[in-house]
Amino acid sequence: MFKKRLLLVALMTVSFMGYAQSPTSTAPAHPLTPEEQRQNQQMEQAALQIAHMVDQHQVAQIWDGASSVTKQIITRDAFVKGVEADRKTVGVLEARKLASLTYNQSDGRKLPPGLFANVVFATRFANEKQPVRELVSFHLDNDHVWRVTGYSLR
Repeated sequence: MFKKRLLLVALMTVSFMGYAQSPTSTAPAHPLTPEEQRQNQQMEQAALQIAHMVDQHQVAQIWDGASSVTKQIITRDAFVKGVEADRKTVGVLEARKLASLTYNQSDGRKLPPGLFANVVFATRFANEKQPVRELVSFHLDNDHVWRVTGYSLR
């Protein structure tokens, strides 16, 4: 159980490292194509949907629709308990704002192979004086569908 939770934390941390290296607040290497802009909007909306489900205590349903990458690492019960415990400490949602959106390709050495997307919100909660980094991560599964791989607060 601890090993699986640790692996999920490692998955989220390595995904976040890609975010830290390439925030969207800097100018992209090239102007985004209309398709890239559309993809980014869809990822932001998907992440908002996951965050809203967490707000509404629907964490089990998030795991039910999660990537097999996540389901191989952590049980449904552990995922639900972990997310709910994190959210309980920060209090009620006050505001959520997109901070960044990044994509990272994994060669399989540190993370499972494939393409990951990390959506980060600067989120204000009642029990926190400063905005909290709320991270929703996705994996592009073999069937070419983006599925959630994790949710975390820092």
